Amino acid sequence: MGRRLFAGVLCGVLVYAGMAVWADLRGLGGVLRSLPLWVLPAACGLSLSNYALRFLKWQRYLQLLGIRLERSASALIYLSGLSMSVTPGKMGEVFKSWLIRKVTGTPIHTSAPIVVAERYTDLLGYLILVALGGIRTLPEYAWMFWAMLLLCLLGLFLAGSEGFSRLVAGIFKRLPYVWRLVPRIQGSFASTRVLLAPREVVLPTLISVVGWGAECSGFWLIANAVVPDSTPYLYAVFAYAFSAVAGAVLIVFPGGLGVTEFSLGRAVRLKLSAMGYAEEAARQLAAGITILARLCTLWFAVLVGLAATAAFTRRHGAVEESAPAD
Repeated sequence: MGRRLFAGVLCGVLVYAGMAVWADLRGLGGVLRSLPLWVLPAACGLSLSNYALRFLKWQRYLQLLGIRLERSASALIYLSGLSMSVTPGKMGEVFKSWLIRKVTGTPIHTSAPIVVAERYTDLLGYLILVALGGIRTLPEYAWMFWAMLLLCLLGLFLAGSEGFSRLVAGIFKRLPYVWRLVPRIQGSFASTRVLLAPREVVLPTLISVVGWGAECSGFWLIANAVVPDSTPYLYAVFAYAFSAVAGAVLIVFPGGLGVTEFSLGRAVRLKLSAMGYAEEAARQLAAGITILARLCTLWFAVLVGLAATAAFTRRHGAVEESAPAD
């Protein structure tokens, strides 16, 4: 966990240092100093509302898999996963499965598909937000929207296909050393089929739309606080959701770092340039808005996750590494 966090933090430092140099550090400091004090707490509050809404998904997934947890322990485990938001595709949130095992003894391969279901419905929610914000806002990237939508539909089909799970298990049976994993692979596929059954996709996706829409609103507040009346709400929704999808597409980047910042900053800079701002001023303002938005979303989530992990450790003891059998 420490190594993964360090890698994500280091990547973040490099990205933001590069943005500061690109935008001119002095001009960027002026942007940050001009921000009203109430904006950042408000944006963080909207991020908290996102976590609270998506906790409802988490509880539903636990119920579907028959995993029984006290609500307080469940909340700590769910929030602890946010500390892994700076891992590729956020899949480090499988850390939650280690915590579940410590409390209930549930095998990791049984609960780990919850993270897959969460990421899947989050991505669908983002795509809906992109559509609501207006795909034609940046028409040159419309192909990414349609490609991701098709991949989501393909993923849903494969997740529900027992034939596909048998095919994967058959391939692993023929491989040296990893053949022992076949029962766990089959168990993971069984959990995934339950979580991503078509009837279970709709409500979690709608929860994701509202939850991530709250973070879009936080970005909208920040953008208009830095440059009043600069960013219409639907444009903010599109820009934030699309940048998140771009970060999800390039899954090798932890937390979408670099990719999300570039996409979001470019959308803001294009808007400011269209309003008549000079290139240098637009660059400084876009960089400042992007950094503030990411501090109140991605990095705020990491801080909340670390605090929850500390609280979990005080209550339930230290989290062990995976045993050889796992």
